[in-house]
Amino acid sequence: MAVYDIPMRVRFRGQERRRGVVFKGAAGWGEFSPFPDYGASVSSRWLAAAREAATLGWPAPLRSSIPVNTTVPAVTPQQAHTMVTASGCRTAKVKVAEAGQTLADDIARVEAVRDALGPSGGLRVDANAAWDVDAARVALRELSRFDLEYAEQPVGSLEEMAELRRFVDVRLAADESVRTAADPVRIAGLEAADVVVLKVQPLGGVRTCLEVAEACGLPVVVSSAVETSIGIAAGVALAAALPDLPFACGLGTIPLLADDLCADPLVPIDGALPVRAAVPDPGLVAVFAADDATRDHWLARMTSAQEVLDAR
Repeated sequence: MAVYDIPMRVRFRGQERRRGVVFKGAAGWGEFSPFPDYGASVSSRWLAAAREAATLGWPAPLRSSIPVNTTVPAVTPQQAHTMVTASGCRTAKVKVAEAGQTLADDIARVEAVRDALGPSGGLRVDANAAWDVDAARVALRELSRFDLEYAEQPVGSLEEMAELRRFVDVRLAADESVRTAADPVRIAGLEAADVVVLKVQPLGGVRTCLEVAEACGLPVVVSSAVETSIGIAAGVALAAALPDLPFACGLGTIPLLADDLCADPLVPIDGALPVRAAVPDPGLVAVFAADDATRDHWLARMTSAQEVLDAR
């Protein structure tokens, strides 16, 4: 087991460093890396996913390669253009509605990405539930001219998504409103969304995600929680096990980190990831080992999350 601390190339979700725990079991390696503001109850799902990877492994794959999008943070248009061009991906997800930025900033960034992709590339935006319904209506009306595949979680709740869906032509994808639900497997009434975004760690494992996908009955996009390759491998396993995979997945996020724990990281080649496990390199684990205080903090988080799992 190791606690890691890796700088990020750009600020993402308010974070400048990515921290977490990786550990090995009989089936392989698992990753536990909930974001800092998540308490024990939410973090317990992340631990369940890590334990599944380490002790049970994953279902048999139905495909050997997973198409992925590149993720563009709330950077300048010039940076966005460069990132997309360098990625080799034919689909891009662009962060919008960043605190301190304006709709004009979003429009300029999305326009730059469309230019980098060309007219045939897939383009989607992600607001992380930052808009209210009125703001989302205005923003999506402006952004729709760039031919969006979908808008990911433009507003916070499923009720707001349902209301917004009556006013816009852009497909809506549910992300936070699914993974923060008390029981994602039993979610009903997803008439509020056209697409569901599934993330293995936040939902509690590959098998739970497959149950959610079946219950929702909607097209699925598998996305990452900006993990190391250890966590990305779980997302790849989910994408490989889904009966249908109509959209490129949001698993090409390793380039957002300054480095990785694996000498052979899961980074996109020609817009796709291979379906395989990931094994950390001892040298890289040593380079990015957390200090004692950070290690103690993460081990305490794991203990608290395990207590929640034990109580269920």
